[in-house]
Amino acid sequence: MGAEQIRRWESGALAHAVTDPFGQGPLPWLRGSENYFDDTGQVVPWYADPTLSGGGTRTADDVRRQIKGFTSTGAAAPGEAIDFHITVDPPQQFSVDVYRIGHYGGDGASKITTSPRLSGIVQPAPLTADRTVSCHHWWLSWRMQVPSYWSLGAYVAVLTTLDGHRSHIPFTIRDNHPADLLLVLPDVTWQAYNLYPEDGRTGASLYHAWDEEGRLLGEEDAAVTVSFDRPYAGAGLPLHVGHAYDFIRWAERYGYDLAYADTRDLHAGRVDPTRYRGLVFPGHDEYWSVPMRRAAERAREHGTSLVYLSANTMYWQVSLGPSASGVPDRLLTCRKRRGPGKPALWREIDRPEQQLLGIQYAGRVPEPHPLVVRNAEHWLWDATGAREGDEIEGLVAGEADRYFPRTTLPEHDNRILLAHSPYQDSEGVMRHQETSLYRAPSGALVFASGTFAWSPALDRPGHVDPRIQKATANLLDRICKRA
Repeated sequence: MGAEQIRRWESGALAHAVTDPFGQGPLPWLRGSENYFDDTGQVVPWYADPTLSGGGTRTADDVRRQIKGFTSTGAAAPGEAIDFHITVDPPQQFSVDVYRIGHYGGDGASKITTSPRLSGIVQPAPLTADRTVSCHHWWLSWRMQVPSYWSLGAYVAVLTTLDGHRSHIPFTIRDNHPADLLLVLPDVTWQAYNLYPEDGRTGASLYHAWDEEGRLLGEEDAAVTVSFDRPYAGAGLPLHVGHAYDFIRWAERYGYDLAYADTRDLHAGRVDPTRYRGLVFPGHDEYWSVPMRRAAERAREHGTSLVYLSANTMYWQVSLGPSASGVPDRLLTCRKRRGPGKPALWREIDRPEQQLLGIQYAGRVPEPHPLVVRNAEHWLWDATGAREGDEIEGLVAGEADRYFPRTTLPEHDNRILLAHSPYQDSEGVMRHQETSLYRAPSGALVFASGTFAWSPALDRPGHVDPRIQKATANLLDRICKRA
């Protein structure tokens, strides 16, 4: 395999460049200038491009697999254990630094603990069957007992070999304790996009796979089932993970009372969504199982508000099944439009997503366009400075939702569209995006931003917009009864 092909794949370039309009980069979550000491006692930078001299760490890739890993569970509660399965090539010692995502004075994360020095081995090659790639047979590398005093939150384990190669594993610390807001991290959608191993041979997601000549194939040849028992492609962070981290940094900076969970927790009933004033879905959340939707609908009927800060939410219906060893919810299946049986689009099952969200997926947005404010007298826009027809640059991006007049709306006491934004699709056809808010008969508010760019506008350098920050605060304050 040529060096050019390896360069294309080594940072998850193919998996991560297809739909993310924000260029999340190798480290979207850590902004601090933290250095660390290598084994010679020299201070080296947190990250250095492997093509540059001067030391530092280098991102592991899926071709050489210098260091890659995954956890046996996506989320765990304080007092439980998290098992790490890690491969290291060539075999050598490595360590695991654990960070918690948050504001932390603008750094974006804080180091919580470091493992002892661990002995790395070359794990067996991934197993493949009908495009499904699994590493469930990898040996246990490290078991981390989660202390009872750890804060709930989104965490990142940073794996570093003795010779300076680095990779990541995201995980969540959750607990079913009362809080104002439950933040639900979209791990099901993250896995649907995961192309690991991005090696030009065996990797597959629900979108792509490879042919025998190393060419990337499309959806018709992609996997039908993908496994959670494998690392994430490239640097080890999921596609769009930065969108969730943008919201977390902003919300923790302003003191919102947050609990945390993964979408598989919602699926399995490990959290009770009715215990919270609101559920927040901060990033791209495209793949939903029947139990996930039932949980969200039950929450809404109970009076729990729902906040969707992205677009193309709840588009595909999926099922979750056990791994080969019987561990539940480790295999994700979505047949899409292939084979016999019922269709996989919620709207084709006669349960369109608009019946919960108030709007639904309209299409991709090739280039960022302005979000055009509508109904500026509404309380969501209070004190934002936004006026009717104002354009918020770059806020319609990635993908967009809109109201479909021929599709049934949810039951509501009142409903309003807060943006109506024209944009051109990839074929030059004019389309439009909309932002929706309605109040359910239970009193729950249901907000859908209708764009990928809402969360980045809260706390991502180069994308922050004070009007969106204030509008989001107006919404959450009303849900949390601050206003």
